[in-house]
Amino acid sequence: MNILWSNLLAIYRRELQSYFTSPLAYIIAVVFWLIGGLFLVALLLSPEGLIAQAAAADQMGLGAQSIDLPYEFLQIYLNLLGSLSMFVLPMLSMGLYAEERKQGTLELLATSPLTNWVVALGKLLGVVTFYAGMLLPLLIAESVAFAASSPAFPPSIFLLSHAGLLLLAASVLSLGMFISSLSSSTVLAAMMTFGLVLLLWVIDAISNLPGVLGDALGHLSLLTHYTDFVQGIFDSSGLILFLSYIVLGIFLTAQSIDTLRFQRS
Repeated sequence: MNILWSNLLAIYRRELQSYFTSPLAYIIAVVFWLIGGLFLVALLLSPEGLIAQAAAADQMGLGAQSIDLPYEFLQIYLNLLGSLSMFVLPMLSMGLYAEERKQGTLELLATSPLTNWVVALGKLLGVVTFYAGMLLPLLIAESVAFAASSPAFPPSIFLLSHAGLLLLAASVLSLGMFISSLSSSTVLAAMMTFGLVLLLWVIDAISNLPGVLGDALGHLSLLTHYTDFVQGIFDSSGLILFLSYIVLGIFLTAQSIDTLRFQRS
């Protein structure tokens, strides 16, 4: 067991280090921070922002009953961050295995004593950690904004909504990791991942079909369950869905690499 954990930690450190030494990863992070920061400032401080709307409502005598500013801000902002992440996450996951194929090191991983799921889990934890690091500055900015709210905003809703964002990211990255294991082209892997995620993101729009098929499609939607978390609603079915996508991505990736190991044997 100690050997298993040490191998997992070694893969995790190797993958995380690769992001912190990659110029492309820094470019992605800077663009993410700039757009995320612009969203935050525009939502709060623009002439059409939420603070201006609350001030206008107060002048009309509607008071705080017209808008719950912190809650409205959290929902709108995290929905925007979720949509932005749909473009960023495929670019983070595209090189997880595609770069290994391109550099010729995937065969070494496939024929190494390490079990495939340990490698896949270590890589996934590395990229999820990097994404969490990308969220950290925006999370701090949000915390400063919420600290000024009166009455205090419930921290449980704040934490649950951001946990939903991390679960969403881990699900997308896990599926993107599997797609990355199928190709040596990072661009192709990113495009395929984006197409798959886009389908899972908007599948609720076609889930209005009557009967069992419509219900099944609704349960597969990333957007529906992510929205529940953003609204501060903890639904065990949403948690199970995200964990299922994560486990499915790891399983399919391990099987993909195992196929390569079989071909090399």
